[in-house]
Amino acid sequence: MAKTVVDLDEKVQHLLNEMQNEVPLVERPYKALGEKVGLGEDEVVEAIRSLKEDRILRQVSTIFDTRTLGYQSSLVAAKAPAAKADEVAEKLNGHPGVSHNYARVHDFNIWFTIACPGDSQLEDHIRVLQELSGAESIRLLPTLHLFKIGMKIDATGGKARADKSPSYSEKDRHKQRVPLTEKDRDYVRALQLDMEVRADPYAPVAKELKTTTEELFAWCKAFQKQGRMRRVAGIMNHRVAGFRANGMGVWVVPDARVQEIGDYFATIPEVTHCYLRPTYADWPYNIFSMVHSSKASQCDQVLKDMSDHTGIAEYATLYSVKEYKKIRLEYFTGEIAKWEREHGLPAGQD
Repeated sequence: MAKTVVDLDEKVQHLLNEMQNEVPLVERPYKALGEKVGLGEDEVVEAIRSLKEDRILRQVSTIFDTRTLGYQSSLVAAKAPAAKADEVAEKLNGHPGVSHNYARVHDFNIWFTIACPGDSQLEDHIRVLQELSGAESIRLLPTLHLFKIGMKIDATGGKARADKSPSYSEKDRHKQRVPLTEKDRDYVRALQLDMEVRADPYAPVAKELKTTTEELFAWCKAFQKQGRMRRVAGIMNHRVAGFRANGMGVWVVPDARVQEIGDYFATIPEVTHCYLRPTYADWPYNIFSMVHSSKASQCDQVLKDMSDHTGIAEYATLYSVKEYKKIRLEYFTGEIAKWEREHGLPAGQD
């Protein structure tokens, strides 16, 4: 049986929590993390190597804000005949801007996220994807308001101290920003990749950029102040780690209560993402709240408690039953523009 977080040494569990919070912008980040959890630098490096070999840790890289880098993105719901769902999903996955794609239990049985350069027409991409995939219908569900995004799973099973992980909300997305430079794009391209497992993981990145780690850290901190960079972090493979229940709670919330309910849902520790999204005649749910746990029953209880507390009784839970694709979106690679040209669309700046 594959190893999960419950099989890990308690110090390594705490290390995973700290890495999800932040891999600090210092020359020897794993020494700093080790001091927090009671491990030596070499032990931390070896633990990270083992976690990646066991696929509990997907990668260690920088998390950027898609929208503030000039991209537009959306969650998308698609209906596919049950017998052809895998085939439809495979066609959708061919788009380089599709980073997450899951089968969920609902008439809308395929759910994916897509991004493209801001000067492209996202609706045109969806039209082409529907034609290519054979999906019966597709609904664009972009974020109208972001209440919370702060993906972190407690690897310690409740033994960790109070959660202090960073989360991000709508106010982080409306700062005044200067236009991106080619240097900015070069730095994003380098930092978005999985870092080498070594005591000084930022050194090879700085070398590739022909700069110093001091200059690299200064750029990162400035990009964070602009709201374009969130943090450097360890990205867990939640299913492999043992958190197999991925419950997307979708709610029918009256317009007059949207802000109140969204703000409240954002305070729930088990809720990792919370958004306001558009509705359709065949999709009445406007607030989305993601809950991850080791068991569906635990997700169910969290969502029931949220319903009881708010009095919002009309909601549904869509569980993912298959992961078709889950990658980190890579920016400024030219792959999306290439896809646009191949499918007869005007190419944006990617």
